[in-house]
Amino acid sequence: MRPLAEAQAAVLDAVETLPVQSATLREARGLVLAEDVVASHDVPPFANSAMDGYAVRAEDVVAAPTSLRVLEDIPAGSVPTRSVQPATAIKIMTGAPLPAGADAVVKVEDTDAGSAIVEIREAAPVGTAVRLAGGDIAAGTTVLTAGTRLGAAHLGVLASVGVAFPKVTRRPTVAIMSTGDEVVPPETEVLELGKIRDTNRPTLQAALEDFGAVVVDYGIVPDDAEALNRTLGQASRNADVVVTSGGVSMGEYDLVKQELAALGTVEFWKVAMQPAKPFAFGSLGGTPLFGLPGNPVSVFVAFEQFLRPALLHMMGSTALFRSRVIGVADEDFATDPAKSVFVRAAVARDGDRLLVTKSGGQQSNVLTALALADAFAVVPVGVGTISAGDTVELELFRAPETRSREEALNA
Repeated sequence: MRPLAEAQAAVLDAVETLPVQSATLREARGLVLAEDVVASHDVPPFANSAMDGYAVRAEDVVAAPTSLRVLEDIPAGSVPTRSVQPATAIKIMTGAPLPAGADAVVKVEDTDAGSAIVEIREAAPVGTAVRLAGGDIAAGTTVLTAGTRLGAAHLGVLASVGVAFPKVTRRPTVAIMSTGDEVVPPETEVLELGKIRDTNRPTLQAALEDFGAVVVDYGIVPDDAEALNRTLGQASRNADVVVTSGGVSMGEYDLVKQELAALGTVEFWKVAMQPAKPFAFGSLGGTPLFGLPGNPVSVFVAFEQFLRPALLHMMGSTALFRSRVIGVADEDFATDPAKSVFVRAAVARDGDRLLVTKSGGQQSNVLTALALADAFAVVPVGVGTISAGDTVELELFRAPETRSREEALNA
């Protein structure tokens, strides 16, 4: 069997980065920056008030309570026309520019809110409630680097420095299909004997769309060579990546394996992992092909360990793999020492420890245990048994990726 890290590295080596394009900030959510972003100006661009109140000289309010003459009122969006002189104040709203002469702001709650004369009831040291120009970002600073996957806060930073159309690697289009005569649509009300509802496409579609991919759904393809050949050909022409589920093991009717071998350059691997040991990867006319197993948990594990990192790599991301943390087993985990085993696990906090238990049955068809899981408890090759009280590595599949290829594969 091929070691998991070796198989992951082979997949990453084989996929290429997608083209770069400009996008609006809304379109860029979830995409990856293709170039560094350098601030062309300070953020904030001018010193301003952090709250509603009165701009003052700190030395004038040391002996509070004291009264000051109010020179003017500056709403947000307006600019001061006068400077603060000794024994005076300027009424100011949050975000308005700090007038010359002022070095502190007294919040309105610490005053009588006077208009012509204001009583200052609390002292305000120099710098109180003042946001300095460049206090967040100084002009010339690299605020985000190429390879950063853009979330909500990143988009806000881009907006703050005036980058409304960032250069990003475009969103991948992924074609998915389930295979097999036994598979019927989820909306099937009454199952005939020998039939099962398709869980793989809904699972994959949701995972891919959560991730940010564009999904093209080719439905369920029966065990028919001509239909499979035709669908795979269409999918490879219309998508950046093709993903099949089922038909890649050793069964006589595993036509996917036969057709892939005939259509493209595809390898069939037995990866030293559980679940998701049978796995196909290769190319259909230059389009990467991921042939996932048929069991639903195997599909999800293969998505997490192969497909998701590969798509992130294609999008130019520097972080490809999910975060891992250390937990403490609250029960025994008996696994196959010849494989990297991904145990579906529930995680509970106990003080400063994370306690780990199995979330349900661990067979590759038991999807409910995956739905109840918070993470995979990862048992590496050569270990086999984790005893209650032992530490165990947790891969948080409900958390974003943080580990680079080097961190994940050279550990």
